[in-house]
Amino acid sequence: MSTRKFILSNILKALLWLAAFLGAYLLFRRFVNIDYFDWLKPVFDNERLMYILFLVSEIIIGVVPPEIFFIWALRFEELAHFLFVIGSLALISYMAGIIGYFIGRYLNRTLYFRYIKIRFLRKMDKRLKQYGLYLIIVAALTPVPFSGVAMLVGSTRYPFVKYFMFSLTRFLRFAIYAWVFWEARLHFV
Repeated sequence: MSTRKFILSNILKALLWLAAFLGAYLLFRRFVNIDYFDWLKPVFDNERLMYILFLVSEIIIGVVPPEIFFIWALRFEELAHFLFVIGSLALISYMAGIIGYFIGRYLNRTLYFRYIKIRFLRKMDKRLKQYGLYLIIVAALTPVPFSGVAMLVGSTRYPFVKYFMFSLTRFLRFAIYAWVFWEARLHFV
């Protein structure tokens, strides 16, 4: 698959993923007669716990999609608080990617990972070093697991400064999604 095709395919998947989450959220708000936060109220009311859950999820290869946390952030009525929460989530996600990068570097030194790398990833190693930039940006902007890509890139010893710079595009994803979720909240609910 060409680089352009890979990028366009994943951007399309990101847009579909965003539309699906937003659509589900809006349909639920419109047709379900209960407050969707009631059953999760004990968890949702504890901001610190939500940030910890997000951090753990982001380090463990995105177990819970970030869009769930965007929906949680919508409960804050003020735009300034909503943006603060989204900015905090973006920073946590970015830092989880950096942690993932160093986990990958550590795993590269383990005997088990070396076996896996020799057995299964040998051909990919060169491509990851060559096209790591695109993979990092695609993972930062789309539903491709960001932390998983960070671990993979770290395991190839991709230069950290380049990883650090290219992964800043993660903030762009959070900004775009925040704008879409906030606008949808204002116009459809």
